[in-house]
Amino acid sequence: MLGILIIAHTPLASALKAVALHTFPERAQFLEAYDVKPDMPQEDIEVCARQLLHQVRNPDALILTDVFGATPCNVAQRLAQTSEDGYQVKIIAGVNVPMVWRSLCYEDRSLDAMVARAIAGASQGVMTVGIPKPQNQAPQGVSHDQSHTYHQQ
Repeated sequence: MLGILIIAHTPLASALKAVALHTFPERAQFLEAYDVKPDMPQEDIEVCARQLLHQVRNPDALILTDVFGATPCNVAQRLAQTSEDGYQVKIIAGVNVPMVWRSLCYEDRSLDAMVARAIAGASQGVMTVGIPKPQNQAPQGVSHDQSHTYHQQ
């Protein structure tokens, strides 16, 4: 199983990790989360995130971030650019629960396959949900047979 690091604005990363481990507790060793707090220096964020990435990398890793262009994504890009030789790191922005679950529920050996599954999970998990119309059926009269209760003995 490839490693996954979630880097997002606080408290999203840790919340997504908690949801993921609720469903896939056996994947805990492959998943880490880093909550980026307001006013943290990017250098400090990068040092901590790099340590977490090193923990989950097996040998490659997927980094999931919340918003493209924001600090978590910018840090993820620097981590991927300075990845050690022989290791591959891919980044997906726009993380959501279906993306995380889809990434964890398959044991693909390929980082590219995991990226494709994660993106499919994210896009297929977003949909308009209709509200069912109430069933306004006229009540039927109660016959004598239906008016009494039955008791088990």
